[in-house]
Amino acid sequence: MEYRKLGSSGMYISELAYGNWVTHGEQIDQEAASACVKQALDLGITTFDTADAYAGTKAETALGKALEGIRREGVEIFTKVYFPTGEGKNDRGLSRKHIMESINGSLKRLQTDYVDLYQAHRYDYETPLEETMQAFADIVRAGKALYIGVSEWTVEEIQAGAQLARELGIQLISNQPQYNMLWRVIEPEVVPVSEELGLGQICWSPLAQGVLTGKYAPGQAAPEASRFTDEDGKLKTEHKFMGEEVLTRVQDLRPIAEEAGLSMAALAVAWVLQNSNVSAAIVGASRPEQLVDSATASGVKLEQEVLDRIDDVLGAVVERDPAKVESFTARP
Repeated sequence: MEYRKLGSSGMYISELAYGNWVTHGEQIDQEAASACVKQALDLGITTFDTADAYAGTKAETALGKALEGIRREGVEIFTKVYFPTGEGKNDRGLSRKHIMESINGSLKRLQTDYVDLYQAHRYDYETPLEETMQAFADIVRAGKALYIGVSEWTVEEIQAGAQLARELGIQLISNQPQYNMLWRVIEPEVVPVSEELGLGQICWSPLAQGVLTGKYAPGQAAPEASRFTDEDGKLKTEHKFMGEEVLTRVQDLRPIAEEAGLSMAALAVAWVLQNSNVSAAIVGASRPEQLVDSATASGVKLEQEVLDRIDDVLGAVVERDPAKVESFTARP
């Protein structure tokens, strides 16, 4: 496993991070979750990403249990705040009240005194940015988080947040965007500004939610119990990655992966890691062997010819429009 600096900070993280979105507390039980975490550690993955809202807070609890007995200084634990964790009006967003209550809840569930990175899971258009950044600064000064990051913020939001952070004596160190061969909307604006400000990208969905593994093929039966399989066992084709042209072009990547000596999944993860502004690619797993496959992407150098061939194959199905940075929140 190779390691990279988190943005311009001095902290190293594994270039593959294990994320437990849609697995821990939902798809798999504690025994399976602990087995996946043990496999990650055995592979040299020391960075773990979660969020308070995943599985209604159960994902943090599962990760905390899975890491019991592990030397705390030997791992990097990331979590997030924004999405609802309860029914109350203040159980969401980036108000001072919710942030302060959420960090305490996360620490309790994760069984730790601090997290290495605390991230704003989305931008909150209903709370003054000054209030949010002051709360984060206070959490850092209290020793409950070592670093602060954001997720799916636009370039303007990143710039404003970074400026306020500097004024408060802290630094935004990371952004967590969706980034993969098919979804490259951060490249035109977010990446250059992040490089200028010292933020590293911690990329989620390097496999385009499984599409880039090649397991979804046009005209074929849907894989059993996959996220794009409906109750009748048919493919859900309404998602942006599930159109027939996209699936056809993804299948055409298979010879490139084979020539590189990689699985389709490992090729997709390796592609993300070619971007020098990427600090880590987040990989998930419901079975330990899935992590073994993904880990083969670490340290892989793809030649420019391979990158060009990937671009030629995917062609027009690649999304690059910076206006499509996904916030999943209501913008004013």
